[in-house]
Amino acid sequence: MMSRNADLNAGIVASADALAPDLVELRRRIHAEPELGLHLPATQRRVIDALAGLDLEITVGRSLSSVTAVLRGARPGPTVLLRADMDALPITEAVDVPYRSTNGAMHACGHDLHVAGLVGAARLLAEHRAELPGSAILMFQPGEEGHGGAKLMLEEGVLDAAGSRPVAAYAIHVGNAPRGIFLTRPGTVTASSTHLKIDLTGRGGHGSRPHEALDPVPVAAEIVLALQTYTARRFDSFDPVVISVTNLTAGSGADNVIPASVELTGTVRTVEPNTLSRIEHELPRLVEGIASAHGLQATVALDTGYPSVVSAETVTTRAMETLRSAFGPRVVEVPRPTMGAEDFSFISQQVPTTMVLLGAAPHDEAAPNHSPDAVFDDSVLGDQAAALALLAVDTLTAEQS
Repeated sequence: MMSRNADLNAGIVASADALAPDLVELRRRIHAEPELGLHLPATQRRVIDALAGLDLEITVGRSLSSVTAVLRGARPGPTVLLRADMDALPITEAVDVPYRSTNGAMHACGHDLHVAGLVGAARLLAEHRAELPGSAILMFQPGEEGHGGAKLMLEEGVLDAAGSRPVAAYAIHVGNAPRGIFLTRPGTVTASSTHLKIDLTGRGGHGSRPHEALDPVPVAAEIVLALQTYTARRFDSFDPVVISVTNLTAGSGADNVIPASVELTGTVRTVEPNTLSRIEHELPRLVEGIASAHGLQATVALDTGYPSVVSAETVTTRAMETLRSAFGPRVVEVPRPTMGAEDFSFISQQVPTTMVLLGAAPHDEAAPNHSPDAVFDDSVLGDQAAALALLAVDTLTAEQS
């Protein structure tokens, strides 16, 4: 299998190196003008312009600014799907780079590299179209950051865009791992993500007379600490659970007014479905018990958004072999899932998938994804484009073996 594709694979890697400067330029234009959520008109336009001239069948989304492009090989064969997410985060960029965002949003999760990398893969596959059987669906997706854009694209028929369903789907996500290292594993790759909302209701009053009020603020603080103890003392350390309270809203800004209510929101990350079921049963009782002990009322809502990404064992084992043929020891199998969540999970529920992390840290102490100080080394874009194209080629030609 690998020897039959050796010349084609070598040509793809060589072409990717030549493409890299154009991909870096595209990535930086996208980075300078980030867009949030499901509606990304400027990013959509940049993608369509970047794909111009490649003889693709392009459609755009009805309910979101997606781009679906189908590349047809020279002869019949299977279908493969390659995916990139496009949306940014509501973070003000703190890094002083020439292409820094100035609109209050930021590509702090590397989706700008994902877009450029998939554009590069499209160009590589188009260049070698004559050698390819079957079709590739190129899925440019908005709304990964909490909006479920992948699910919406599924509802709009992305899996049927080529006329036959994909036999495999691939995504590469950059992160602050060492530059140029590919990380993946068969099985569960990411955690599930559950939105947590807690409403505490007490009785407001004057800041100088707290004994006449039922102050929800110290109770909220107690609950935050109790949640950390709950995860550390109620779950096996080999069954990872993360509960993070990320927003706490109380009061009107007046320093002499005790508020009547507090709202806490955050995220719950789990790997095992049974663990999430247990949290759904136990966590409301914990919070309600603390509130009741102080004479307050509490309501707890848990809403699971993204399930875990589960990479298919056979597809992923083969994908690692394919990537190792080009990148050697830079391809590493990781021992455990990441606690991040991804809506590529909705694709993995319907198609055998592999999700890969590509290290893009510019130095040893690089800030993590979702930080205002995050910086990604876009010199990895040639490798990223080549990796996606190689995975597509191997999947398409495997069916012809």
